[in-house]
Amino acid sequence: MGLPLARSAAAAGLRVVGLDRSRRVVDGLNAGRSHVDDITDADVRGMLDRGFEATDRAAVIADAAAVVVCVPTPLTDHGAPDLGAVHAAVDDIAAHLRAGTLVVLESTTYPGTTDEVVRPRLEAGGLRVGADFHLAFSPERIDPGNAAFGLENTPKVVGGITADCTKAARALYERFVNRVVEAKGTREAEMAKLLENTYRHVNIALVNEMSMFCREIGVDLWDAIRCASTKPFGFAPFYPGPGVGGHCIPIDPNYLSYKVRSLGIPFRFVELAQEINQRMPVHVVNRAADLLNDQGKAVRGSRVLLLGVTYKPDISDQRESPAMAVAENLLARGAELAYFDPRVEDWRVGGASVERADDYLAAAEAADLTILLQPHREIDLDVLADRARALFDTRGKSADHPRVVKL
Repeated sequence: MGLPLARSAAAAGLRVVGLDRSRRVVDGLNAGRSHVDDITDADVRGMLDRGFEATDRAAVIADAAAVVVCVPTPLTDHGAPDLGAVHAAVDDIAAHLRAGTLVVLESTTYPGTTDEVVRPRLEAGGLRVGADFHLAFSPERIDPGNAAFGLENTPKVVGGITADCTKAARALYERFVNRVVEAKGTREAEMAKLLENTYRHVNIALVNEMSMFCREIGVDLWDAIRCASTKPFGFAPFYPGPGVGGHCIPIDPNYLSYKVRSLGIPFRFVELAQEINQRMPVHVVNRAADLLNDQGKAVRGSRVLLLGVTYKPDISDQRESPAMAVAENLLARGAELAYFDPRVEDWRVGGASVERADDYLAAAEAADLTILLQPHREIDLDVLADRARALFDTRGKSADHPRVVKL
């Protein structure tokens, strides 16, 4: 999320410095190479022409009028928020903070982080929020692979510790975002991001659970969703799939449930949604086993081709991709696995490389079962349906065809 922000700010005429601890990222950017799907090398070269530079020296913070924190906030192995990168970034800022600086946290986190975690660290040096510097939270809303909505035309929510902090953050983002929305404060801005993704998480879990029983009662869920989507009010379509992936939906609701549990209250909706969505890869493999059984074949020894192993179509990001869990379960059952993904040159499961198919159509002809996990634009679904021995479409993107079965 940091590089799209830097690009937009540079395009608006602001002098932008990208601070990153990765020497590889820094050197790549300064050489005109992008490490982000939606930013091309040409985009980076354009940024460099406008004065952008990347560095791994935290001392540059001292010269900044505004510092925006765009570090990852993953989960620990135990499912708790991991704010290690936020702590490290804030410590760097605190060491070089000057009076008059605006600090904005964009990293997704639980309500209260900006005020209770970031603020004390920044004020430890003697400067005070509101009086000496400004502090705000603004949730990132980057949607990788979305050609219709980018940073500039997606409304930007901002919430400051004080009213003046909110105004300072608004003034920054209005330089390159079409619409800025003011929250009452940092907690409301933090909650807005979690609400957005928890809403999606719960509704995806709803249709995923429906997909598990609709086949049993003879209902085409995909057609039911199509029909329900014609209602012009009160309904938003969500679609089943092999699981949820990426850096938002599988992660963000856990930040909210963590905060709720700290109050001694269970957040049953999120916990149930997590349970259902985490069950989907196993459900996909069970369905795959049924489809092989219909051919008189066992999973063990069958050749299975996985199409698309990233967490979204048309991007290279594999974070939390359900393809990994699907592959692990298939391998555990003895399947001979291959994959095709135009954006992933090498894919490792359990430490071992999975065979990569160069020609997905030829591979589908040879495979006992092809499972579509991510419909990248390079995959011609109509031709695939004609060529594959059997196609299991977990995304519902294929047209009706005798050899296609949908989740």
